This record gives sequence, structure tokens and C-alpha cells, in this order.
Amino acid sequence: MPDFLFDIGKVLLDFDFESSLRKFLPTTHPDPAAALDQLLARKDEFESGRISTEDYTRWALETLKSDASPEVFHHAWRNIFTPNQPMWETVNKLHNAGHRLILFSNTNAIHCPWIFETYPEFSLFHGAILSYEVGAIKPQLEIYQHAIDKYSLIPENTFYIDDLPANIATGQEFGFQTHTYQLTNHPAFELWLSSHPNLSHA
Repeated sequence: MPDFLFDIGKVLLDFDFESSLRKFLPTTHPDPAAALDQLLARKDEFESGRISTEDYTRWALETLKSDASPEVFHHAWRNIFTPNQPMWETVNKLHNAGHRLILFSNTNAIHCPWIFETYPEFSLFHGAILSYEVGAIKPQLEIYQHAIDKYSLIPENTFYIDDLPANIATGQEFGFQTHTYQLTNHPAFELWLSSHPNLSHA
């Protein structure tokens, strides 16, 4: 029976970083847009585990010129998510049909394990490959190989869903069955699933 690799952001959970973080910017900040861009540009370094939560938080608050506490910053950093209900309905069906479901996400130690505690639906998943734990981020080859090795995946029998074409392209290099997901077009994903007769998805 095929296995599934699921990205989290813009697949299982929608998110909006900028609206949440913008509240930290003082009205006197010389260039708010540039400050937010800096935070998000360095997010890859944070999500690959190359910078600690403490160091990233301190740097982020300095960049935003904010006097907020780390706890307040973490609260804002976390409260950016909205569950994608159509996808969760599909995940539940796949789980009930007996497929092994694995999370495969670029994420960080502020979001995890918090999201797993906040959204109990994640208990439907059998495992997770998380960038900050692996020390690599998608689309780097290392994180894909780590997923294959850890869960003994057979790529041609593994269905990989992600919203970013670059990540999907690397998945295709490894031989995964792939779908580039769009939040605004969940029916396209369902159509893709139904085109594979070997899937148990009722």
C-alpha cells in the first residue's frame, strides 16, 4: 500500500507570517517592509537548525526594533495558522484506509511541537521528517534521502504533496509520485488521487 509524504504549510495548514509579525514594528521603524523581509529571509537558516531558537528570537526582536518579550514573539510566531479543512478530510480518509502518513516539512522549534499539541489531527500521522531536526531543508537532497532511509520508503510507491514547485522537483528526482498542491484548488488534488487505481481512498 502506498505511503504519503505531506508538507505542512499551505497544504495542511494555511499561514500568514507578515500580518502576525507586523504588530511588533514600532511606528518609528525606518523600513518596516525591509525588516519583515529580513526575518523571513533568515527563516531558512532557523528552520535548518543552524541557528538556535534563542539566537533567532533575539536577532528578530532587534531587527524589528521591538521591546517585546521572547514569549510574546513566540506567541505571534505560532498564531499564524488556519487548518485547511478539505485536506484534513482527505487525510482522515487516507488514514482510515490504512495508508502510512508522514509529515515532511520545513519548520522550526517554535512551531514544533506546539502545532502537534494545538491541532490534535496531527495524531493521524505515523511519523515526521522536520527540517530543524534533520539539519537540512527542502529542496536539499539530504532531507529527502533522510526520509527514505528513516521510513524505508520506496519512492515509486510514495506519494508526495507539497505546494512549492522546487520541492516537488527534487521529489521527482528521487522518483516520488508528486502533486503540487494549491490551497485554492483542492479538487485538483482529489482528481490526482483518483487517477491512481492502486490507492485505497474511499
